[in-house]
Amino acid sequence: MTDTTVRAEQPAEQTDSAVQATAAASGAAATDRFRTKRLAGTAADTERVNTLATEVISAVHEVIRKHKVTYAEYDALKAWMIQVGLDGEWPLFLDVWIENVVEEVNSEDRQGSKGTIEGPYYVPDAPSFPAEATLPMREDEGGTPLLFQGRVTSVDGTPLSGAKVEMWHADADGFYSQYAPGLPEWNLRCTVVADEEGGFRIHTVEPAPYQIPTDGSCGRLIAAAGWHAWRPAHLHLKVSAPGHQLITTQLYFRGGSHVQDDIASAVKPELILAPAPAPSGDGNEVTYDFVLDRA
Repeated sequence: MTDTTVRAEQPAEQTDSAVQATAAASGAAATDRFRTKRLAGTAADTERVNTLATEVISAVHEVIRKHKVTYAEYDALKAWMIQVGLDGEWPLFLDVWIENVVEEVNSEDRQGSKGTIEGPYYVPDAPSFPAEATLPMREDEGGTPLLFQGRVTSVDGTPLSGAKVEMWHADADGFYSQYAPGLPEWNLRCTVVADEEGGFRIHTVEPAPYQIPTDGSCGRLIAAAGWHAWRPAHLHLKVSAPGHQLITTQLYFRGGSHVQDDIASAVKPELILAPAPAPSGDGNEVTYDFVLDRA
């Protein structure tokens, strides 16, 4: 195992960025990004905090009693939790093992398209393009060409002209721009503005499966527990329109590695794509429509 932020599962020639991208650097970037994020509704309700904190602590107490946790195990936990903070990996830990349930309870009343976790690698304010666009990429960008197209509508079927479709994803080596060195700042990141019929056509490349960082504290937990660290290949998207609820989602590829055992437990049946060969013979294409709930 090399010390990488993310690495493609398929054999690939490792680039300089692959060798140098570490969990510490990725974790620090994710933590800094979260600190600058505008958090809505952060004012704490005392009763709510009391209820949640008390129940979480009580649940931990129950685990300790049930499994008769020793002082050695307790001290190991404290040391590990301290190191998670020093590694900057709390955003990673929470996004991989906790966020999927938070997303589930917050979207249980949605009538439109399914969402899933955002993950730690979102960057706002990506370059904006018209309804048909090609994601910014290097001239020699690897990966199978992919045309991702569809429409954005309201739950009543009304086309949402001007809807914003933000897309970002890993490259064919499993690396995210702004989190691995050596990649252009906005590589494989963009915001596309839908046309009058809510339509969009985005030209990109298929991403690779990747491991979450394994050379930091989260990796040590994975190794100690005997888990795997893989996420299936996926496209990240945020889709929004005035008067409607923003949806954050990930789309996966049918038959892809780890679709059935994603470490982040973020895959839903409704989010699995089935690309077909493009009529041009150049790569694949797939259609996926987004239905937004009213705000």
